[in-house]
Amino acid sequence: MNSYHSEIHLRSHGFTDIIDITGEVVRAVAEAGINEGMINIFVPGSTGSVTTMEYEYGVIEDLRSAIERLIPSKMHYSHDRSWGDGNGFSHVRAALMKPGLCIPVVAGMPTLGTWQQIVFIDFDNKPRNRKIIVQILGE
Repeated sequence: MNSYHSEIHLRSHGFTDIIDITGEVVRAVAEAGINEGMINIFVPGSTGSVTTMEYEYGVIEDLRSAIERLIPSKMHYSHDRSWGDGNGFSHVRAALMKPGLCIPVVAGMPTLGTWQQIVFIDFDNKPRNRKIIVQILGE
């Protein structure tokens, strides 16, 4: 079994900034030369997440609205009282959305549906430089 490590570096705006990283992941799989295997995508940090979705304006806005309804940014969070940084909502959102994602590689490509892209979501309350780990295992 072979292993390949890559990193995606980007600048995000925070406040549920949703960024399509599909192209970077596809490039990493091509560079890895792995035909059959698994991609593990992971966000180090407690205010970001990765998932899949149709990366289209309407769906992006629908997801942002749904997240705001489920975990409001203007609500009181105990974390804010403890740390005073005002991003308690960011930590709760990221914990529920999760920091990692696994995608099978088949015939040298990530197995994604026709309208399915891989996205990074930054829930923090300020712009940040972000790193996303891409680890690919297989043959």
